[in-house]
Order: sequence, then structure tokens, then C-alpha cells
Amino acid sequence: MTSTQRARLSDHVATGILTAIVAAILVALVAIILYILISGAGKAFDISFLTGRPQQFKEGGGIGPELFNSFYLLVLTLLISLPISLGGAIFLTQYAPPGPVTSIAKTAIETLSSLPSIVVGLFGMLTFVLSMGWGFSIISGALALTMFNVPILVRVIQQALEAVPRDQRDAALALGLSRWEATVHILVPRAMPAIITGVILSAGRVFGEAAALIYTAGQSAPVLDFTNFDLTSASCPWNVFRPAETLAVHIWKINSEGVVPDLAAVSTGTAAVLMICVLAFNIIARLLGRAMERKVTAE
Repeated sequence: MTSTQRARLSDHVATGILTAIVAAILVALVAIILYILISGAGKAFDISFLTGRPQQFKEGGGIGPELFNSFYLLVLTLLISLPISLGGAIFLTQYAPPGPVTSIAKTAIETLSSLPSIVVGLFGMLTFVLSMGWGFSIISGALALTMFNVPILVRVIQQALEAVPRDQRDAALALGLSRWEATVHILVPRAMPAIITGVILSAGRVFGEAAALIYTAGQSAPVLDFTNFDLTSASCPWNVFRPAETLAVHIWKINSEGVVPDLAAVSTGTAAVLMICVLAFNIIARLLGRAMERKVTAE
């Protein structure tokens, strides 16, 4: 066998192995998704289940408060973390001088992004729940989620900004724009498709988080009155100092307590709703990113 034939054989073998690995991963992923969706389809598309209150000692009920709490916590987390992450990424990309301090900052960001969420949750409980005196509340949960969402967003936005061709930034500076004007009018708009994609993908992770919220947002879902706008009332949906049980925490709670008669149906239905929401985040990220890229490129 010649060296050319051996190279071709090695290439075919490597291609076959990699194809088999990818196929196995895809089969496992599709099987998990289909199992969750099929098992919980009966509940996931039931309006009364999506809008009703959970029941502990009798069948029926729903996940209305948990579904609202999940989206409310997500919006608050993004409102807090997105400006911080965008500012941090712009500083590291455009203003931070190269040196040991910048390298340490980047290493710290990468380290924080890999912290286990339960560690962040315990730190949030010690800091926001106990030290700040906010108790189990939405604001405590949102700040805990912000702690591990900011490093991820900073890294994503930083990579998006660094992917912009250098000649575009140099051309803007050559035309007389200041560094801030070049960043705001050239760099950020050009990187916006990748930034939006990263934000939506990080939102999917925040939406499905459970460990950090168990110790910060709590495991109770008070009765919500959407006509109540008293921000000090526990029944006011917009009160950030009330406890809030999310979908992921609800799945953990009902399975750990075991007091719900129709536990399997409620658990699989909640998991299906959570899976659908996360899949929707990913699909929206892809479509919105492509649409933004086509618009920016066309302009």
C-alpha cells in the first residue's frame, strides 16, 4: 500500500469515526427531546395547565405563577446583566491596555463563567438573602443569575466585537471619529447580530436555571393578583421582594416532596413547557441573528 493510499484510508476511517460520534450525539439528543415532548404533550398544550395554580394534595392545577415568574426573572436578569456585560466587553476590547491586569481580568471572567450554579446560589443566599436582608425574593434570584450570566455575556460580546474586521475600525478613526463614536456607530452595529444571538442563547440558560434560584428566589409561589399594583404586596406580580418559584425549581420541588397525586403528569408537562421555551430561544436566536446579519450586510 502506497503512502497516498494509506493517507486516503486514514482519512476515510477518521471521517467515519467522527460521523458516527456526531450521529450518536444527535440520536441521543433527539431521543431526549422527543421523550420529554411526547410525555408532556398532554399538559404542555393545555391552557388550564399553563394558566392554573399548582395543587399539592389533589390532582389538577397548573403552572401559571411559575411560568410568569420564569419570564419575569429572565427579563430582570437581562435588564441588569446586559448593560454591565456590554460595557465590560467594550472596555476590554477597545480601551483596556494590553498587560497583566487585562489578562487577569479576562482569566477571571472565564473562571466565573464556569462556576457551578449551586455555588453562585449559595453565595447569593449569603449575600442577598441574609446579609442584605432581602430574604427569598425575585431580586435576590435575579442578582444571583446576573453573577454567572455577566461573565458569559461579556465573553460572547467580546468575541463578537473582536470579529469585526480591523479595517472598519481603522477607517472610522481615519475619518475623524473618536474611539467612542467608532465603537457606538461602527463596531457595535456591525457586531449586533452576534450579540443578539449570544444574548438570546444565554437567556435560554437563565430560563432553565434551578440550583441558584433554590437558595435565592425560594420555592414558594404565592397567589398572584394581576390587578394589584401595590409593589409592597406579596400578591403583586411585579413586587421584586416576593418569593418566586420558577419552572425548573417547580420540577425539582414536586419530585422531592412527592405530595402531588398526578406527579408524573405535572412533572413531564412542566419539563415539556420548559423544553419548548428553551428550544424557542435557540430558534429565535438563529433566525434573528441571520436576519440582522443580512440587514447589516445589505446596508
